[in-house]
Amino acid sequence: MQKFTAMDTTKFDFLKGLRPDRFFLLAGPCVIEDESSPLFIAETLKNICQKLDIPLVFKGSYRKANRSRLDSFTGIGDEKALKVLQRIGKEFELPVVTDIHAAEEATMAAEYVDILQIPAFLCRQTDLLVAAAKTGKTVNIKKGQFLSGEAMGFAVEKVRQSGNDKVMLTERGSMFGYQDLVVDYRNITAMQKFDVPVILDITHSLQQPNQSSGVTGGQPELIELIAKAGIAAGTDGIFMEVHPEPKKAKSDGANMLRLDLAGSLLRQLVRIKEAVTASAY
Repeated sequence: MQKFTAMDTTKFDFLKGLRPDRFFLLAGPCVIEDESSPLFIAETLKNICQKLDIPLVFKGSYRKANRSRLDSFTGIGDEKALKVLQRIGKEFELPVVTDIHAAEEATMAAEYVDILQIPAFLCRQTDLLVAAAKTGKTVNIKKGQFLSGEAMGFAVEKVRQSGNDKVMLTERGSMFGYQDLVVDYRNITAMQKFDVPVILDITHSLQQPNQSSGVTGGQPELIELIAKAGIAAGTDGIFMEVHPEPKKAKSDGANMLRLDLAGSLLRQLVRIKEAVTASAY
């Protein structure tokens, strides 16, 4: 039987005090769409996570750089969106994560958020990883859809060799043909060998990219399945995008979880985590 051990949380302020029978959560909308709805989402998630004793990091992209079509929504403006994220961090006393796409964005975004996220398609970009590392912020690197878990060790070392040991890895599925993704749960164990927290993205891993319409599809009905399997497989954290009305979301609505379903899902995941933890001792 696999022996589950407590994760070393000393490097990460938001993980200090994390219970062995709990996971942490990165959650929020795909992109900051306006100035008000992200606050509602943050408040809702915080209330749920406080009751369940789950450390929460609020997630929101200040700009979407990777879009299929030129007319796709990209954001409300960089500074405006970053200020919304900063406000959420202060008002709700939550750490905040956003993704960056170029080296010059690292310093700018680091003034507003606590964690810099490297998109999966950019996880091999050395200048981007080094720039993020040098801000001193925690760096969350999403595993490329084209890479194995073992290969992500090179990305981790780029951050560490740049003087920053606050690094996390996120599994978000691997390409399966041209228009589908599959989650290989072996990657969770493989990436944990680098002594980093490993997160499972339960919404992007259900994307159906490269659709002829230019709008990414998804299978949100499988979110619960992917999440439960991930907790059973020993993931340290869960990443998910949520929205009050996914069908009206301006980005990635096809694979997001409806906000009012978040509480029920997280309660189920807590019970699974407790059972897995108890069986390990």
